[in-house]
Amino acid sequence: QGRLVESGGDSVQAGGSLTLSCDVSGYTYRKDCLGWLRQAPGKEREGIARLDSGGTTSYIDTVKGRFTVSLDNTKNILYLQMNNLKLDDTAMYYCAVDPRRNCKGGSMEQFGQWGEGTQVTVSP
Repeated sequence: QGRLVESGGDSVQAGGSLTLSCDVSGYTYRKDCLGWLRQAPGKEREGIARLDSGGTTSYIDTVKGRFTVSLDNTKNILYLQMNNLKLDDTAMYYCAVDPRRNCKGGSMEQFGQWGEGTQVTVSP
């Protein structure tokens, strides 16, 4: 099925911005539904943003209005633009795929494949 390769993680101050990228070109299975997960220290991995084919996006409440997921189809790059970063955004961020045939409208819990992650650290 190939790999998802994240990049762009960094250390930033609270209130700052960061854009994560994910090269999905190496993932050869269905890519109709993509998104981002994160795992903070001591917490479970959670889906935070989703982009389904046709352009429908969804976000969890804690990032809604601050994060934006988008896909550059020509480059096969999935992005996560993160603005007004908070201390609680510190986590390992993973690019993810919902590989189901009828994935449109799925939930954050239905991501089944993800990459190795990129670390985002937000400091005061």
